[in-house]
Amino acid sequence: MFKSLFFKYITAFMLIIVVSFMLLIVIIGNIINGYSEQVKTELITNSAAAAYAYVDGSYQKDMPFSQYIAENEHPTAEILQALTVNADGITILIADADGTLLIGRGVEQQLFEQGKLLPLADMELVLAGQSVQGSDTFAGMLSKPHVVHAYPMIYENDVYGVLLVCADSSDWMDLRDSTVQVIMAASLWVMLAALIAFYFITERIITPLKEMSRAAKSFAAGKFDVRVPVHGSDEVAELATAMNNMAQSLEALDKMRTSFMANVSHDLRTPMTTISGFIDSILEGAIPAEQQSYYLGIVSEEVKRLSRLVTQLLDLSRIQAGDRKFVSAPFDVCEVSRLILISFEQKIDEKRLDVEFECDDEHLFVLADRDAMYQIVYNLIDNAVKFSREGGALRICLDRVKKGQKIRVRVYNEGQGIAKEDLPYVFERFYKSDKSRGLDKKGVGLGLYIAKTIIEAHHESISVDSVAGEWCEFTFTLPEVSAPEKE
Repeated sequence: MFKSLFFKYITAFMLIIVVSFMLLIVIIGNIINGYSEQVKTELITNSAAAAYAYVDGSYQKDMPFSQYIAENEHPTAEILQALTVNADGITILIADADGTLLIGRGVEQQLFEQGKLLPLADMELVLAGQSVQGSDTFAGMLSKPHVVHAYPMIYENDVYGVLLVCADSSDWMDLRDSTVQVIMAASLWVMLAALIAFYFITERIITPLKEMSRAAKSFAAGKFDVRVPVHGSDEVAELATAMNNMAQSLEALDKMRTSFMANVSHDLRTPMTTISGFIDSILEGAIPAEQQSYYLGIVSEEVKRLSRLVTQLLDLSRIQAGDRKFVSAPFDVCEVSRLILISFEQKIDEKRLDVEFECDDEHLFVLADRDAMYQIVYNLIDNAVKFSREGGALRICLDRVKKGQKIRVRVYNEGQGIAKEDLPYVFERFYKSDKSRGLDKKGVGLGLYIAKTIIEAHHESISVDSVAGEWCEFTFTLPEVSAPEKE
């Protein structure tokens, strides 16, 4: 479970959210702290300045400071009371030069007994003439921390009194804590909502991936009929579609491979059985001497048939390995086509075919590998003759598509034709539209694949058009060149 993709994603996602909200809490807390401290400092400073100005201005320096406070306790208390009322949470304390509390007003003044020493941590520094500020609880007298500013009251370099202004810091600390609690509550809701959303989003991604994984295992086991369900139109759906297309291709390839093995086995076994049977009969004397030549002729034809099959298989192997190299040179494609057509004279006569040979000029020169083109034209004419009906038309046409650029070669026949559903597959390996083997008893479905491979190696194209039961026409193009100079 901990190694699953979902667990890794959800862990990373939750860590990002937690870290983000923690940073938000720290940032907002610091902002609140800074702002509250600034406000409290300004409030304390203003209150201290007003109190200091009043006391220092009204104090007669020829009497002890404690006596002055005792004689002016009422007006001084009113002034301090007015300052603390206007400033929420402020306490103002006045002590003599010994740190003894003389008077105090504000929210916390009742906690300090008049006549007692102020338990301020830095009282010694104040009595030495230094102003101090910080946080203090007055030795635990206060339950909450206070911001304390202590100012020495100085006359002619002598400290005659101490002014302390205390501000309760718990209010802004409460604000900070409340803000943190609100952010944490919001973050929990956000995390919960994000977790639910992330679960469904991740599940939508991971479920198809699991289905693809199961399908891939089925493919590895040789079961190509499995398909991955496609949901939506996103990238995962595109991947599922691609896997289904791959499975379809593998299934078709597996069927062609099975068919190829069956065809090759049949095409190897049939002539070998014939050869073996006739030779054994001749050796055993079962065939009279005057008939041996006839049967040896059959054996010769079967050997040639085996040779053609082996040649095609070797061609396929060389093409797939990239070992077959094509050497392009100018040659007369019209002359080559004529010679090939003449070589089929006997078969054409047997079927009484109506032959037409059309050529734009007496000579048309192309730049290609002559032997490879001979093989292609021979194969196309052989198929045309083989699948033509008795007395049907056989037409070979060579014309210019664009003068000086392309020569088009077309081989047309009337006969069986190719079914519409078979047209997209005729150039694939091991594919045979004549699955009954009624007409094509010698082929194994490699000739057209080899032809297409050779044409594409010359950077040209080959195509087929047909109407089942009526006619079929193969077309390919070659680059035209000028006639070579004779030596």
